[in-house]
Amino acid sequence: QAQVIQSRGGLAQLGGSLRVSCAVAGRPWNTLGIGWFRQAPGKEREGDACVSINGQRTQYADSVKGRFTIERNNNLQVVYLHMSNLKPEDAGTYYCAHFGRTDSDYVSLDSTDYTDWGQGTQVTVSS
Repeated sequence: QAQVIQSRGGLAQLGGSLRVSCAVAGRPWNTLGIGWFRQAPGKEREGDACVSINGQRTQYADSVKGRFTIERNNNLQVVYLHMSNLKPEDAGTYYCAHFGRTDSDYVSLDSTDYTDWGQGTQVTVSS
């Protein structure tokens, strides 16, 4: 079982920016597609963004398109989620996870496609 390691979240102002990162230990980096999910209190966990193993494909939820960017850095073996123009509904606990499938160009925002999950990172958006 791989260990998914997330950076701390933080507090951002409305309309501001924040970056979180994700690394994975215990599995070869070139077998890992990575996704970011958000869970607001009392709500289901929702996929925000993901990137394929080969880094050539990404997928975003409609709610974050144009505001969030997922970046895969193979040299550092880390995936970043760059969040900008933050809105109140972006607040919540963010989880990073990796796919179970190892197709190089596979992308999915379905949480059932993911195997190992990080511990969660709190993101707060203040007005």
